[in-house]
Amino acid sequence: MTQSKPRQVTCPSCKKQSEYSAENPFRPFCSERCRLIDLGGWASESYRVPVENDPFDESVPPHLS
Repeated sequence: MTQSKPRQVTCPSCKKQSEYSAENPFRPFCSERCRLIDLGGWASESYRVPVENDPFDESVPPHLS
């Protein structure tokens, strides 16, 4: 059986190459530091998922089907 080379991916935080395998518990990040930086971005709402309509906007009447 041949050993395959571990897949390399770009860390979303620092852009360095990191190993994407079970040996890297922080994957796809290269380190715990980069993982926590990304988590902090979500917690502080620096990252947002776009939505068409805000379900909590009470100024718009609900869509009735």
